[in-house]
Amino acid sequence: MRRREFIAGLGAAATSPLVARAQQRTHPTIGYLGSVSLDENSRLYMAAFLQGLKESGYVEGQNCAIEYRWAEGRSEILPALVRDFVGRVAVIATYDTASALAAKAATTTLPIVFAIGGDPIKFGLVASLARPGENVTGVSFLVNALGSKRLGLLRELVPTAATFGFLVDPSNPNAAPETADMQAAADVLGHKLVVLGASTVHEIDVAFAAAIAQRVDALAVAAHAFLLAGSQQLADSALRHRLPTIYAFRESAKAGGLLSYGGSLAEAFRQQGIHVARVLKGEKPAELPIQQVTKFEMILNLRTAKTLGLAVPNILLVTADEVIE
Repeated sequence: MRRREFIAGLGAAATSPLVARAQQRTHPTIGYLGSVSLDENSRLYMAAFLQGLKESGYVEGQNCAIEYRWAEGRSEILPALVRDFVGRVAVIATYDTASALAAKAATTTLPIVFAIGGDPIKFGLVASLARPGENVTGVSFLVNALGSKRLGLLRELVPTAATFGFLVDPSNPNAAPETADMQAAADVLGHKLVVLGASTVHEIDVAFAAAIAQRVDALAVAAHAFLLAGSQQLADSALRHRLPTIYAFRESAKAGGLLSYGGSLAEAFRQQGIHVARVLKGEKPAELPIQQVTKFEMILNLRTAKTLGLAVPNILLVTADEVIE
């Protein structure tokens, strides 16, 4: 009897790791990829992403796992980071356009769910918004379409402005289309546009010095991941140079920027989490429509406006979603 129990015990010991591994395999793994660093802002958006997953029945550490990879500004390593996911994760979620393009280039079979500010059709990520096709779907927060709105708001704050500046990250895939849209908006308004570039911390300071040298009266900052990560430096530089500046995202106004107007990133990443959950439940990316964020918000930093000596029109005070005093 004891011998049979002993043999049975050996069998259980031998098979228990296999059982444990089989149980682990029932919990899908999500690969999350971004071209920037994990900072205060990206942590905020990851919390929104996790909220979207939770609303859809997935909780990290309970019934799903997430592996994060951040390229820390080195876009050249994105392909290698994607290859590390292939064969090991159930779906790849991407933080920005650069990581979405890298993921699509690396695999035609593994599901990809992006969150980007540009037009996914123009970038070749999907065939259409209603039926993306292939293995890619996601969320767009429509930053490119808002250039004329931002310049209009900036002109209301600085009615004497003749020359606008537009700061972009030249390495960002959105740089060219956003610049074209902003130039068209400036032409309609009858203003000169000076395009400035910054892809490093040092280049931000250089760009502001160039803006002052070229007599830029007011500045718009592109909705690029690197520039979002540099919100505090941008806000500090704009104040130091006394240059009225508008941004795409609320986090920049919270950091001390004058004004922001754009789609809610928190909502975009929450929707991305919901989309990832739908893929995990068996829906095909090819048939999962692109979600477009329709919640737009304007944040006015009245403290900064007063520091710059700007008279804020009542219409902006009334229509702002939030006024920082």
